[in-house]
Amino acid sequence: MNNSKNNIAANLRFLRNRNGLSQEEVAEKIGVSRQAVAKWENGDSLPDILKCEALADLYDVSLNDLVRHDPEKEGLPIPPKNKHIFGVVTLGERGQIVLPKMARDTLNFKPGDRLVVLGDTTPGNAGIALVDSQTFILMTGQLIDNFLKE
Repeated sequence: MNNSKNNIAANLRFLRNRNGLSQEEVAEKIGVSRQAVAKWENGDSLPDILKCEALADLYDVSLNDLVRHDPEKEGLPIPPKNKHIFGVVTLGERGQIVLPKMARDTLNFKPGDRLVVLGDTTPGNAGIALVDSQTFILMTGQLIDNFLKE
């Protein structure tokens, strides 16, 4: 229980600071006193489940992560809702990568699934994204059969 209490306190402090909010602003947004927010962030007390839900919504994180994410164990701060860092992969000679098991399991990717590779070449923000082809078609309304045949 004490470890969970410490995780919640650390997560609340981090999230408030990441969002640039004062304790007063958080208190006002979720309908409690500034002192209550301070006690939660110090680990002196815990918010009830309804306040945890309000805090998770305010900070755009999952309720589960707000309560259970251990930044020291994970080596990363609490992530935004539905965002994940699955690890690092090495690019092979022919451009191939192996997706980490946790990524495959979380995203329900199976052998033979077809993924669309998207890219951004903006300096300082360059990167790629992999999207399930059916999801991409639903999102864009476009047929991409020519790309998927490669």
